[in-house]
Amino acid sequence: MSLKFWKPGTAGPGSSLDRATELEENIVQSAPAYSSLSIQGQRERLPIFKHREKLLYCVEKHGVVIVVGQTGCGKTTQLPQYLMEAGWAADGSVIACTQPRRVAATSVASRVATEVGSVLGDEVGYTIRFEDVSDKQRTRILYMTDGMLFRETLVDPLLSRYSVIMIDEAHERSIYTDLLLGVIKKFSLVRFIRVQRLTMFFRIRRKRPSLRLIVSSATLDATSFLDYFTASTSSDEATIVSLEGRLFSVEVAYLQEPVPDYATKAAEVAFEINLKQGPGDILIFLTGREEIEHCLEHMSELLVSLPRSASKLVPLALHAGLTTEEQLSVFQPAERGTRKVIVSTNIAEASVTIEGVKFVIDSGFVKIRTYNPTTALASLVTIPISVASATQRAGRAGRTSPGICYRLYTQSAFQSLPQSTPPEITRTDMTTPILQLKSLGIDNLMRFEWVSAPPAESVLRALEILVAAGMIGEDGRLTQNGQKVAECPVDVGIARMLFSSSEYRCGEEILTIAAMTSIQDAFLIPDGAAGAIAELERRKFTAEEGDHLTLLNAYNAFVRYGKSSGWCKNHALSFRAMSRAVSIRAQLKKYMQRFNLPIESCQGDAQRLCRCLVSGYWRNGARWVADGTYRSVRGNKVLHVHPTSVLFTRKPRSGWVVFHEMEETKKTQIRILTEIEPDWLLDHGHHYKETTTGIST
Repeated sequence: MSLKFWKPGTAGPGSSLDRATELEENIVQSAPAYSSLSIQGQRERLPIFKHREKLLYCVEKHGVVIVVGQTGCGKTTQLPQYLMEAGWAADGSVIACTQPRRVAATSVASRVATEVGSVLGDEVGYTIRFEDVSDKQRTRILYMTDGMLFRETLVDPLLSRYSVIMIDEAHERSIYTDLLLGVIKKFSLVRFIRVQRLTMFFRIRRKRPSLRLIVSSATLDATSFLDYFTASTSSDEATIVSLEGRLFSVEVAYLQEPVPDYATKAAEVAFEINLKQGPGDILIFLTGREEIEHCLEHMSELLVSLPRSASKLVPLALHAGLTTEEQLSVFQPAERGTRKVIVSTNIAEASVTIEGVKFVIDSGFVKIRTYNPTTALASLVTIPISVASATQRAGRAGRTSPGICYRLYTQSAFQSLPQSTPPEITRTDMTTPILQLKSLGIDNLMRFEWVSAPPAESVLRALEILVAAGMIGEDGRLTQNGQKVAECPVDVGIARMLFSSSEYRCGEEILTIAAMTSIQDAFLIPDGAAGAIAELERRKFTAEEGDHLTLLNAYNAFVRYGKSSGWCKNHALSFRAMSRAVSIRAQLKKYMQRFNLPIESCQGDAQRLCRCLVSGYWRNGARWVADGTYRSVRGNKVLHVHPTSVLFTRKPRSGWVVFHEMEETKKTQIRILTEIEPDWLLDHGHHYKETTTGIST
């Protein structure tokens, strides 16, 4: 018996979505689900299957293959398997497939391991920052974030263990996608170089002539990438392969009028879908963790009035702050008589297939990180999505059956959206990327062939900061310290802090602080009466110096009391976040040991510890002003303390702080603050002193 659901415009009375009368002809018959088919049967039903031989031929003949295939065609899961079956993983070679986000890398690897008939981490594995589920000898298909593969070029510029490198979801244009494409082109497809300066191109072709690059995406401007790779080289070097579209059609519905609170509206639409539509899980796109929690809260209030005859809703969150296990839980099938509602950030936009999703609710917004090179401050900003992203989101509803996408904005608003989101490289702090490029021996940044060039001011500011930090010499080349910092899998500031800990003799504590700032929301402070009790628990860990030392106290207590989930629950701490901090700290400790950095305790000397913090956060200084706000040291920007900070309700004694990060919502807020003395800022870099405002030099 086929399932029924209503077309957009026909879901019934009481909806603010644009809907007509419920008529018989408005009922759509869904295609039968094929989850019961054998794995091989499912693979052969994917659109990519009929292109298998053509793809393998193109990979054999061309150095670069640009694959364009709509959402659901199977390129992410199937192409690496085709390559392995064709012998590209023979003789110990590995097929690498990069993803822009860790949840995509982990979920796709899990799916492919099942299809291959292997245990995850054996023949098929993944590696993401601070987590490696693979076997150096046995893994043949390796999914990873693009940042991890780029870091591997620092150790092995030839990427010699890989026979094929597939850069997936290239349309997202993450910074490491762009850097990887640039580096791989320079090292294997360089256009012209003087004879006296041999490039990696000749070495790779001599040693491994079979190296191949695949660039794939659902919404890629393929021609521009083809031009990028074939300019001044043989036209046979690269080719485009276009695949058929998604398996199933997706209907789209718009709001007639804009809504003031799309997170609340998303919960209401999900509730309405559950009452009026046929079976199928729901995927909601919001911008961040706070909105997700707000939506889930409102949904739980609505569930009280859910009729007994309706399916039971199972709300689930999906965002980067969850553990791998919690993220993977959304991929488990819904139990009989229930319907999953996955409330996600845009990590579910690319590569992720959630079985059973037939309904997508798109808020129309995304939170992206932007960088202001003038003030040297980065912030998270909520902006409207692009047409390409809206298309990707809608495609999530058509992965396994016909679906519906409900857009919580008007059709005219959709028509005014930009075609694509600006590449990350044009709106990010270039300090760490430039340090890593220098580490690869790319000293002349003017000659480096960017896919999209970063703003000149961003490059200049990054170079200024690196010189001031002692990581680049006056000659523009990497110093010994810069080379070491480039190899650490953390931001330049945090890495510099780790290396400075030997001077201040506080390596034990700085390791912990570096790990704790790498996680999200160690403390769980809900609203209402429960929040007041949780706040009292948090105060037990509060250090008067600020948040960094408060996090240090929380970690030390967590370890002292046996790393217990029950203990965390009683003290308003996230067991998930604290456990991840333990893992991250252990891995960062290996880097310190590798560089023979002493790991000693400051023995409670808070001043030494705070001075070490300034060595990493010297760009993030701020001074208190009489109205209770702060002014950034660079740019004199108005900053507000985030409510979760222990300094939210009090003035720092010295009037000065350093902060970990800045987030821009209705106002600009700074998170994780610690009191400092203003003189400490002047100890870190002459160039910085000359451009600092508000401090006497």
